[in-house]
Amino acid sequence: MSQLVAYVNYAVDSGEHIERVVEIYESADCISGQNPRTEKENANMKTQTGADKKVSRCYTITVVCVVVLLCVLLLAAITVLWIKFNNLTVERKQLQTNNSYLTNQRNQLQKEKDTLQRMLEDMDTYTRLEWKYFNSSFYYISTVMKNWTESRNDCINRGADLVIINSTEEEEFIINQLNNNEAWIGLSDTETEGMWKWVDGSKLTIALWHETEPNNHNNNEDCVKIETDKRDKKWNDVPCFNTIKWICEKNVFQ
Repeated sequence: MSQLVAYVNYAVDSGEHIERVVEIYESADCISGQNPRTEKENANMKTQTGADKKVSRCYTITVVCVVVLLCVLLLAAITVLWIKFNNLTVERKQLQTNNSYLTNQRNQLQKEKDTLQRMLEDMDTYTRLEWKYFNSSFYYISTVMKNWTESRNDCINRGADLVIINSTEEEEFIINQLNNNEAWIGLSDTETEGMWKWVDGSKLTIALWHETEPNNHNNNEDCVKIETDKRDKKWNDVPCFNTIKWICEKNVFQ
């Protein structure tokens, strides 16, 4: 506005007609199309709009960042919980396994306790009945003589059976109890000749025969006795109808 007035004054001083000044003034107003205050307000509005857009964009970015951060934290939390869940599952299975093992151990110990208790009771009973104890078994040596079948029946009536010898140590123990006598043991081949079996049905695994036995003399020797004479204290097959002493065996774990 100040420039325009200056221009008008200059025109007046130059002696031009005043109407031309007014015309120029009016033309200037028409060119501007608005007053200076309105343009300033528009500029302020444009500036404010730009600022609002910047604020809105910053807000959007902030929200997106917060959402992304929350997603990351949620994913991390889920991962940690999943790992802990897996660890707890493994620990639970391990505890179940340990519990089963301890339960089995407890049951086994209970069985052993019951067995030992029964052994003590049996030892007291069998000792009073003159049974001898060796390596988890009780042994009874008869004082009378019977054939092999009658001897076995006597052992069965006592809750035992004719002795089964599984080692040289067991045989040595039995020989020491016989005091140079002979006795039936639970070995025979009555079912099949030459197929020696113990009274429990098991096959012969340790053979302690005399050097010339078994010989099935006269095709009639199907039962075995243990001899304790001075020659070698070994086994001999003889006729089952012979009458001699016998040895019963009762295993404490049976």
